[in-house]
Amino acid sequence: MATERPNTVSGLKAKKAELEKLRDQLDADLRAVVADIDHLDAAIRLFGETQTRRRYLRQYRAKKGSVRRFVLTALREAAAPITSKDLTERWCAERGLRPDDATWAILRNRIGACLTALKNQGLARGAGETGGYKAWVGP
Repeated sequence: MATERPNTVSGLKAKKAELEKLRDQLDADLRAVVADIDHLDAAIRLFGETQTRRRYLRQYRAKKGSVRRFVLTALREAAAPITSKDLTERWCAERGLRPDDATWAILRNRIGACLTALKNQGLARGAGETGGYKAWVGP
């Protein structure tokens, strides 16, 4: 049967490669749009709002559930235990953020709180310590 349609498999492989390339481009475009939105928010704050701590915290507000999805995916894909610091670095890289020290601490705390909630639900567990940070693994 395979000898009757030798081009079918190669055609399917080519289509798969084409769709994977499109997916990667769309992922890159999405990251660029998210970074642009964050930059516009920063400009709006500079010109239109006073910068109070409460408003400043909203600067890096994520859609509901996105941090949880991000952390679960990272835990699932990690080959070794991962820390909140590592996760925060990945989060900032994916969103194109260059936060200052105070914002970095806020983001790391949010990811740490997410890890603790996942631990309480049995979806993550501690795996010792790495570089002064608690290491985590998936279930």
